[in-house]
Amino acid sequence: MSWKDELTKQAADVQNKPAKFGEDIDISRFRQEAADISQVASIDKLPDDIAENAKSVGINPGEDNRSGTFFQVDHSVILACQKKEMEGVEVLSTTQAVNQYDWLKDYYWKAAAVDTDKYTSMTELHQNAGYFIRARSGARITMPIQACLFIGTQGLVQSVHNIIIAEEGSELHVIAGCTTHPSVSSGMHIGVSEFYVKKGATITFTMIHGWAEDVDVRPRTGAIIEEGGTFISNYICFKPVRSIQTYPTASCVGKDARVRFHTLIYGSKNSLFDTGSRVFLQAEGSRAEMTARVIAADSSRIISRGHLVGEVAETKGHLECRGLLLGNKASIYAIPEIEGKAEGCDLSHEAAVGKIQQAQLCYLMSRGLNEDEATALIVRGFLDPEIPGLPEHLKYEIKRTIEMTSEKVM
Repeated sequence: MSWKDELTKQAADVQNKPAKFGEDIDISRFRQEAADISQVASIDKLPDDIAENAKSVGINPGEDNRSGTFFQVDHSVILACQKKEMEGVEVLSTTQAVNQYDWLKDYYWKAAAVDTDKYTSMTELHQNAGYFIRARSGARITMPIQACLFIGTQGLVQSVHNIIIAEEGSELHVIAGCTTHPSVSSGMHIGVSEFYVKKGATITFTMIHGWAEDVDVRPRTGAIIEEGGTFISNYICFKPVRSIQTYPTASCVGKDARVRFHTLIYGSKNSLFDTGSRVFLQAEGSRAEMTARVIAADSSRIISRGHLVGEVAETKGHLECRGLLLGNKASIYAIPEIEGKAEGCDLSHEAAVGKIQQAQLCYLMSRGLNEDEATALIVRGFLDPEIPGLPEHLKYEIKRTIEMTSEKVM
């Protein structure tokens, strides 16, 4: 039996296995068929309605200050390229990469398990492409690659498999935006993402979600960080969605490996978020920092999880969640966990949930703002992403996206 056949068998055995966390979704109620869409030479050739929604999740239609672009609509990869002057980086569809590189079998489903649940099973049995991004050894790709996964068909399930590799000594930045066509109100997105940070390499990955109100989202993410490597993951979602359940897991397998997870969520309407992150500190000197800023408004519900596991001595990790409630019908559950398995690991956590203080509102209103303007200003300050270690241009990109999105939802 080939390695691919073995994976297919493992996936088939768990087609009905529910996820450990989150609402169980009946995948069969979504359609799998989608029309083929022709490739484009560049994003600026996209129809305005697609380009505008993509722009709202951090995609630059002009491709300025970008090293490359991947764009997928439904099941069709319409653009996958890197700029000619950007040596050392490669952008392909995962389907093409698996066919082109035999060595990819050493990475495929190694950071995330194919038999995790029905959603990983769906991705293997009915994969709809996804992106493959690689920085070759020593390449310092400071301008980000941008990737967009776009649902353009009502009621569609999109299941993609993404693989991102930073080879030894390289640096790679990715901005990934996921959204829907303005005419799409419901659908499902399943996205498996595997990250491999080799010795001395760095990956910064910023995911911005902007789905429609009746879309269910089930990302499945795993990362493996080798000696001296750094993995920074930023997750941002400010638009209402039916449900999102995600729990990315990183394993620090090399000495002095570093992981940072940062989450920014604004829950509104009837959205259900079950999010978090987990880090296994498995090598001496490995470090983890996990922070979440979550706001629940209207009747939204947010579950913010975090799990730190120190498996060896001389490891350190901190987990922090801060929640802000805007309304009596909203709710936030903070569930921090720390687990020490060896003498000499240093783990800590803190969590706080509250509401806007009346004194803050009164002060701002005394300066000439009305109550809505004062509330919006406090919320923007609460979500300000002071994320250490990011290049200045990437900080600017994230803040710009937050400002664009916050103007529409706050």
